[in-house]
Amino acid sequence: MNEIFLDTETTGLSFQDGHKIVEIACIETKDLIPTNKVFHKLINPERDVPEEAFKIHGYSREFLSSKKTFNQISDEFLTFIKGKKIIIHNAIFDLGFLNNELSKNKKQKIDKANIIDSLEIARNKFPGTSNSLDALCKRFNIDLSKRTKHNALLDCELLREVYINLLDVKEPKLNLSSLDYNEVKFSIKEKLYDKTIIKISEEELKKHNHFLKSEIKKNFY
Repeated sequence: MNEIFLDTETTGLSFQDGHKIVEIACIETKDLIPTNKVFHKLINPERDVPEEAFKIHGYSREFLSSKKTFNQISDEFLTFIKGKKIIIHNAIFDLGFLNNELSKNKKQKIDKANIIDSLEIARNKFPGTSNSLDALCKRFNIDLSKRTKHNALLDCELLREVYINLLDVKEPKLNLSSLDYNEVKFSIKEKLYDKTIIKISEEELKKHNHFLKSEIKKNFY
C-alpha cells in the first residue's frame, strides 16, 4: 500500500471557531520512497486571515481570494488519498479541519483507521520532551534552513524524513532486485585455493628450528 504524507495550513487553531484551511499538501510514497505524485493546493477560505496566522504561513486574504475553495478541490483531494495510509503530525488537528470541511460539503469523511499520527509515535519514543516537527528535525539533524515560514508542501517532506528516523529505517539507495547474480558471482571452481605442496629442504628446516629456539624465545617477554 502506498503512503501519503499530509499537512495543512489554516486561518487559526480551531475549526469550531470558524477557522478554515488555506493550504493542503500531500506527498505520495511507496515504501517511504517518493513516487513523484504530489497534491498541493492553496485554498480561498472565504474569510479573513488573522495577523497571527499570516505571520506563520504568509498567506493573506487578498492573495488567497483568487484561489479555489475547498469544495472545488475536494473531489480531486479525495481521489488522491483514496486507499492509502495517511501519515500526519498531530493528526487530530489536520483531520478535524479536513473532516469538518468534507462534512459541510457533504463529502465522505476521512476514516481515522487510515491515519498514522507521527506525533503519537514520537511521544512514545521520546516521552517528556518536545516532539514538534521542528524539535524532531533538530533531533535527527534534518535541515530546517528552508523553513522560514510554515509551508504545507515543505512540511510534508520534512515529516517524511522525520518519520523514517522515528521508525529507524533507511531508504534503499540501489535497486538490486533486477541484477542477474549469475553474471556477477565468481565461479567456485575458478577461485579454488592453490593446494600445491612445497617440499622444504633440510637446510631451510634447520634455519627455521634455530629461529624458533632463539629469536622467538628471546623476544617473547
